[in-house]
Amino acid sequence: MRGSVFMVIAMAAFAVEDLLFKLAAGHTSTGITLMLFGLGGMLVFMLLTCLRGESLMPAAIFSRPILVRVICEIIGRSSFALAITLMPLSTASTILQATPLVVVAGAALFFGERVSRKRWLAIGVGFIGVLLIVRPGLDSFNMTSLFAVISTIGFAGRDLATRGAPASLSNVQLGIYGFLALIPAGGLIALYQQTPLAYAPEATWLIVGAVILGVIAYNALTIAMRKGEVSVVTPFRYTRVLFALALGVMVLGESLDAMTLLGAAIVVASGIYIVTQGKQRPPVAKVASL
Repeated sequence: MRGSVFMVIAMAAFAVEDLLFKLAAGHTSTGITLMLFGLGGMLVFMLLTCLRGESLMPAAIFSRPILVRVICEIIGRSSFALAITLMPLSTASTILQATPLVVVAGAALFFGERVSRKRWLAIGVGFIGVLLIVRPGLDSFNMTSLFAVISTIGFAGRDLATRGAPASLSNVQLGIYGFLALIPAGGLIALYQQTPLAYAPEATWLIVGAVILGVIAYNALTIAMRKGEVSVVTPFRYTRVLFALALGVMVLGESLDAMTLLGAAIVVASGIYIVTQGKQRPPVAKVASL
């Protein structure tokens, strides 16, 4: 029960964080917004690390899994930042919920996890749901939705790399370098958009609020995964869709058509089915070899 409550809190905080980031990017460039967001979060986790008496730069941080994690974080964060600023927040957040499907497929390919035929079928059905949302080849297709699709691949790679991270690294230490990755990610966005690196003071409190909520969400997510059974608390990740839809409609005035809602329902149903099914743990040797 406690783990589930903290998971809902984490998803609500993430949804509001995305909203504040989108609003901040409306005042200043997306690249600058992401760099400042990353800097703020990194400083907070550095403070938390010092308060815990842990090293800010442990030797394990230079391991191969962490390097892979940082690269995937840059891909995922930069793509999702572009997605939520260039397309409706509710749609981008819905596509993001396909990440667990990519994680399961990646675990089978890279970690040797055994995935049953039913779970492979659920993954395929979930991707059909994503296609209903993106609608490639149709007049309603939005090219910017590809950024949301790419972000699912980046975040899935980050989650898989985290599984191979040295056990000596704490969550707050990982948080430092997770947010550090947002700084170069913001630089890549600035290069992609080729927009002036101007900063509007109006964005300051929006970015500060996004950082605070991001830290709250990260810690609530950690508590949820440690205090509750994974198969029980993980389905509550999908409450993020509900919060994103509500914020998009009530705050941003977004609207959703029937096909998008159907695709969202399929993605969520597929994800819940997958995470609630029992799965075997990957061999330790293969996890460490990442």
